[in-house]
Amino acid sequence: MPQLTLVQAINLALAQEMEADPRIIILGEDVGKNGGVFRVTEGLQARFGADRVVDSPLAESGIMGSAIGLAMAGLRPIPEIQFEGFLGPAYDQLTNHAARYRTRSRGAVTIPMTVRVPVGGGIHAPELHSDSPEAIYAHTPGLKVVMPASPYDAKGLLISAIRDPDPVVFFEPKRIYRAFREEVPEEEYTVPIGKAKVVETGSDLTIVSWGASVLQCIEAMDKLPEDISVELIDLRTIYPFDQDAIIESVQKTGRCVVVQEAPKTCGMASEIATVVQEHCFLHLKAPVQRVCGFDTVMPYYKLELEYLPNAERILEAVMSCAAY
Repeated sequence: MPQLTLVQAINLALAQEMEADPRIIILGEDVGKNGGVFRVTEGLQARFGADRVVDSPLAESGIMGSAIGLAMAGLRPIPEIQFEGFLGPAYDQLTNHAARYRTRSRGAVTIPMTVRVPVGGGIHAPELHSDSPEAIYAHTPGLKVVMPASPYDAKGLLISAIRDPDPVVFFEPKRIYRAFREEVPEEEYTVPIGKAKVVETGSDLTIVSWGASVLQCIEAMDKLPEDISVELIDLRTIYPFDQDAIIESVQKTGRCVVVQEAPKTCGMASEIATVVQEHCFLHLKAPVQRVCGFDTVMPYYKLELEYLPNAERILEAVMSCAAY
């Protein structure tokens, strides 16, 4: 079984699905000849041709609108938005059209479209290249939102997203594109959308996270005293998220820490904390803790790592929650 990076796992998923389904078309800025800014689509245009891996103009609203039209015509487009900050110009098309067509047409028209978007900080990029806007799109009825934290999950979740009959926003944490390798089966497989993964089992406290922050949680857990047993849940799907997995874990442990890169106010961490309060109140031994980015614009690279949740901040929250 090959050891692949997240980039390689996504590339393999795209290639295998394109081979199996001629309806799949990739479109976006520099996705063809250059293979994308992160080389995720490298080699696909040479293999499948310029009519299926399409280099688009620099126009996100045009990319999204074209993809919606292709989906309505019976194809399965995979538009790439080069960085998450550039979703803004495509916001109207995505949220007011793609997300609503099933309801607007009473089920007659669906939009089987997977929007691939590099997301998050930690690579010293300029402004509009390092944000974590997943809560915005999770708040949009009609969209599914996915963010893998490992190569294995990235391949399986992407295949599920491509095959899904509705629009899926597939956020790819750019900080871990090439951070590590993992065994990824060469054959096709799926990871179900809406199902979390228990990365580590534990009995004293639950950590819930997703994307690149999962790695910082693992780093923090390695520094814990031996007498504190922590269960780590990788959400994997931001919406619809796996409430049952979180509730079951927190009812067992009685404590919960939620970690996200995004700003604290109105983020997914707040939603998860509310679900825990609603369903686990009588099991809680401490208030839910949140470790998040700050309620500011993502700073430039000199302060970027101070903004992102790191192992030290996570460890502090875990110890505080455990000692409550």
